Amino acid sequence: MSAPTIEVKNRRAGFEYHLLDSYTCGIVLTGSEIKSIRAGGASIGEAFCAFTGDELFIRNMQINQYGTNVHFVHEIHRDRKLLLKHTELAKLKKKIKDTGITIIPVRLFIAQNGFAKLDISLAKGKKLYDKRESIKQRDVQRDLDREG
Repeated sequence: MSAPTIEVKNRRAGFEYHLLDSYTCGIVLTGSEIKSIRAGGASIGEAFCAFTGDELFIRNMQINQYGTNVHFVHEIHRDRKLLLKHTELAKLKKKIKDTGITIIPVRLFIAQNGFAKLDISLAKGKKLYDKRESIKQRDVQRDLDREG
């Protein structure tokens, strides 16, 4: 029997942003944080990524406390370091200097080797008319699926 797949998605990312380029990176976590993620206690809906010096951190990602454990308590919204190669970090740092470009988390998952991984994307915010177009395309696709 295979273990259940743990996957936390940022559903609003595709609606709020044009996703340009994506990367998969590791996250530095404590023991109680990885246990909480495996138990389904994580949320990346309000999270974003930012550089501190030459390192990339994810901010505002929520990982709830694990159970009733009082010995290994972690901060729920602390900054967590993302693990990428130096060349990828340099490329990202260069690209976010453009106006309106940001780095957002799209998906948090547990890889085959048991480590938590995060899919991040370079994103540019959509205007209101772009969001309306996305809604229109989704409605047309839904109608086509119903008919056929």
